[in-house]
Amino acid sequence: MSANSNNPTTSIGAPGAILSEPQWNAITQAISGLNAQQLTWVSGYIAGLAASGQALPQGQAAAAAVAPAGDAPVLTILFGSQTGNAKGIAQSLQAKVEAAGYSSKLVSMADYKPRQIKAETHLAIVASTHGEGEPPDDAIELHDFLGSKKAPKNDKLKYAVLSLGDSSYEFFCQTGKDFDERLAKLGGKAVVPRVDCDVDYEAEAQAWVEKLIETLKEDFTSVGSAAVAMQTGSAVTAVAAAQTYTKKAPYQATLLTSQKITGRDSVKDIRHIEISLEDSGITYQAGDALGVWFKNDAALADEIITLIQASADQEVEVGGHKHSFKDALINKLELTLSYPGFVKAYQQASGCEALGKLMQDKAALRDYLADRQIIDIVRDHPHPVTAEQFAAACRPLTPRLYSIASSQSEVEDEVHLTIGHVDYDAYGKRHQGGASGYLCERLEEGGEVEVFIEPNDNFRLPANPDTPVIMIGPGTGIAPFRSFLQERDTQEAEGKNWLFFGNPNFTQDFLYQLEIQAYVKSGLLSKISLAFSRDQKDKIYVQHRLLEEGKAVYEWLEEGAHLYVCGDANHMAKDVESALLEIFKTHGGKSEEEAKAYLLALRKAKRYQKDVY
Repeated sequence: MSANSNNPTTSIGAPGAILSEPQWNAITQAISGLNAQQLTWVSGYIAGLAASGQALPQGQAAAAAVAPAGDAPVLTILFGSQTGNAKGIAQSLQAKVEAAGYSSKLVSMADYKPRQIKAETHLAIVASTHGEGEPPDDAIELHDFLGSKKAPKNDKLKYAVLSLGDSSYEFFCQTGKDFDERLAKLGGKAVVPRVDCDVDYEAEAQAWVEKLIETLKEDFTSVGSAAVAMQTGSAVTAVAAAQTYTKKAPYQATLLTSQKITGRDSVKDIRHIEISLEDSGITYQAGDALGVWFKNDAALADEIITLIQASADQEVEVGGHKHSFKDALINKLELTLSYPGFVKAYQQASGCEALGKLMQDKAALRDYLADRQIIDIVRDHPHPVTAEQFAAACRPLTPRLYSIASSQSEVEDEVHLTIGHVDYDAYGKRHQGGASGYLCERLEEGGEVEVFIEPNDNFRLPANPDTPVIMIGPGTGIAPFRSFLQERDTQEAEGKNWLFFGNPNFTQDFLYQLEIQAYVKSGLLSKISLAFSRDQKDKIYVQHRLLEEGKAVYEWLEEGAHLYVCGDANHMAKDVESALLEIFKTHGGKSEEEAKAYLLALRKAKRYQKDVY
């Protein structure tokens, strides 16, 4: 069917040619009211049936199309996601509850009306935690509402919460904990215990999904959703087929280029990375991220094996599969990011008294871990432990996500990244980032790297190319804005573009300077504001340039501009947000509360989007 046709006879032929009129009426009735995401799911389901040559039994298909929902319960699945992990789990949950015959609706917290909570009977929340215990952008409004006096009581609500986080942060899974606590205070009943997942969340998340489905069995019936349950797994299979390369099944790509783009005297080592996707069929959009599976330094693995007096050939189990210990250290275990869970497990395995004492002071432990990698802990406290004990103490390796720095309409079968190479000396030793060290140094040009696309629907150019765009991206935060500019250029977009960029020095750190100057010359970049912090006595950052240009920034927003921020979450993004609130007060004549409401309105309209880390 043509997506932009309102006349069925023009897209599918006259009723009776391909579809009879009753069939056409049944289809239009069945899909009425579905949102874009649900329509995509249905289209995958139907494609799966077509590919397998299967058809729904006539009676069941008709019943599915016309059966009234009645008072059958509906499971509302809400997700708050910064990088897409929570969204992915929520989508998996919906596919499984629908296959089980339950009725459900899947909604981003950004699109959910908070007051609707009083009408819910069954609710599943999947939420990540961002920064220092903060909700992701799309969850802020609902999170704040449920914690306010305006939140309504609902003692009929049955709910479940799955929270995602990183135990290396102090406020681990705080957003999920907040939702659980606030829903309970409003009278809701948790039907399964909240699960707080660390970075290796897949197994725990799926166990939570299965337990929730089983627990809801008594409340739900298959009336009205039998058709979705038919041909078990067809829709899920069809959707999976469309996503050929994924986190679990990445593409073996080729590294084309790894080029340093900061000067010889720069305090930063920033690389421009080009990767070939030739013949993969992979597509991506401006704003998406590239997931990169990396390998740890073999020398690091050898040193750990020596320090703990283990055997490199000893078999260990990681993720249900057997590996030699050295292979696991290189390919399967996290060796750079340190976290309290490792210290606890390593201390128990080694019996180290010094680590035991350190663990008694949580603040001291976090200070200790702040600038240490796993290898530093082992170097500080070398003790004999078995290969199995050490492997069990480590997290499984997880891929790193990098904002894509290219538009596919410009570079075609390539994908570009802008990566800060983490490379520093500490405690008398050289340290590198896991993925950045691999891409920037250990992997040679022409070598293979496993990658996948991580869509980011929360960071998209406006659909109308005439819409003005303001981009704020210091340092490697320039990456997605390079893709935005390439995309706007190939679109021949008429909308104005304004870039705020900052780094330490103009001569050493002006990333993509020639490209940006060419965009200024061609008129694609209507305005550029630069902040090189160390080129004068007083440091100047992008938030200072924002305040200086406050009147024009506010005017652009009043004209309908979309505003984007990419970069450091804990400092830059917060400082930029504070600057925006000040601009709204100064140039919009707003009070503090009105300024916050204005910012919230921009966020809800998806005119204020952040890609921060």
